[in-house]
Amino acid sequence: MKAKLCGMKTLEAAQAAVEAGADFVGFIFCPQSKRNISPGAAAKICSEIGFRARKVGVFVDEELYRVNVIAELCHLDYVQLHGHEDADYIRQIRRPVIKAVPYGPDFSAREINRLPAELILVDTYLPGMAGGTGETFDWRSAAKEIKKIKQSVLIAGGINVDNVKEAWDTFHPYGVDVSGGLETDGEKDIQKIQAFMQRVKVINRRKEMPKGLVVDEEHTGGDCPEEEGNCSGCQASNALG
Repeated sequence: MKAKLCGMKTLEAAQAAVEAGADFVGFIFCPQSKRNISPGAAAKICSEIGFRARKVGVFVDEELYRVNVIAELCHLDYVQLHGHEDADYIRQIRRPVIKAVPYGPDFSAREINRLPAELILVDTYLPGMAGGTGETFDWRSAAKEIKKIKQSVLIAGGINVDNVKEAWDTFHPYGVDVSGGLETDGEKDIQKIQAFMQRVKVINRRKEMPKGLVVDEEHTGGDCPEEEGNCSGCQASNALG
């Protein structure tokens, strides 16, 4: 399961995300968002990140020309569209596209499958909001329809260290998208970033475990209750690298 850590505004937070193992780091180019960042500031952070993680720019109903210019300036790997952008708009983006779709009354996997996007991000629907709600949607009722989506899926909306395993168990998604769950008082919290990525690593290790073998989360963090790490959980974790 991949992890996209979004809403980066500082080099410190972005580097912490990359060092913790994030697969994607996201930058929001939307003046209405409290996590908005200027293209110039984002470009400087992206240059420091280099190729260690895939860089994503998030836009909401932005002028097509501006999206492509910022994507080039920041050397973005993906463009994420969080507004009402249609298939024709998506085709003109000069980067692979992540299309965000809110899980609301009109949610339709059939319609989503027609979009020329590489990834689909399913987010919580709240009237008047393009995203960043900090709230989960009804995962259980949504799972059946979401599994019909042909593109790889990212689950967003209220994801945090406490519920990311439930998100995996419910959807088995390509990845998860998290922002607010990494924050304290509206700012990225390095400890929360590290804790979240540690939980993701635990989930991914469990996916690779032989069937029937159960490993406690503490065993993957190097804090084993057994002397010299002799328990089966540590041995299995070590075998997986």
